[in-house]
Amino acid sequence: MNRPHDFKAEAIVLKKTRLKEADRILTLYTLEHGKIQAVARSVSKSQSRLAGHLEILTHTAVNLSYGRGKLPIITGSQTIDAFLPVRNSLELTSYGLYFSELVSQFTEEEEPHPAVFKLLIESLASLGDEPMSELLARFFELKLLYELGFKPELRKCSACEGALEPDKLALAPASGGVVCPLCSARFGVSMPVSVNCLKALRFIQENDYLSATHLKISSAISREASSLLRRYICFLLEKDIKSASWLDYLNCQ
Repeated sequence: MNRPHDFKAEAIVLKKTRLKEADRILTLYTLEHGKIQAVARSVSKSQSRLAGHLEILTHTAVNLSYGRGKLPIITGSQTIDAFLPVRNSLELTSYGLYFSELVSQFTEEEEPHPAVFKLLIESLASLGDEPMSELLARFFELKLLYELGFKPELRKCSACEGALEPDKLALAPASGGVVCPLCSARFGVSMPVSVNCLKALRFIQENDYLSATHLKISSAISREASSLLRRYICFLLEKDIKSASWLDYLNCQ
């Protein structure tokens, strides 16, 4: 993607990687340019004017400039939203990091997805407003998959496209969704899906978050939905989600 020598971007800080003693490479998810990497000089020094505006999970406006290296340098930054309720809660921070890792893993460099950017911003804001983090996590997963073209098929058999009867249903990640009993045998790895869980996932997938908050889900269905979507996501990425293990630990406390 061609950009001018100096440019601006609205961004969420997804990740920091150590470069030198005080320098860091930041992974930013931007509205204008998608996922990019940029260098923050001396950002770990206590007197850095940029440090407070470039914390992980911060919504910020950044100024960038290309120098001699391949990566742009962050020359200025101004916080738009620090999401303080998220930052002040270990549990909410963990969910925020989970959202950011999913975005980072599923998106390619310099491919803008304004809908994904909006989803991430609104989800981080909702974490601080709603005591329904698990429901929000399922909403985020399903909407992210939809926006990036990985929507799981939940309304018909993803293999034969036949009707799904409420008996012996299973999620087969290799097929792209839920399969009927006959097709389930064709896939080596599948997970049983209860009727109530399937109904809940359909409702979340097909509605906005405000509507989803009116959904009454038992703890057992919540755990089942989490396990099913985790399995599906890990199959797509061909790897585990590191931040998910910490969420599992917190939810078991």
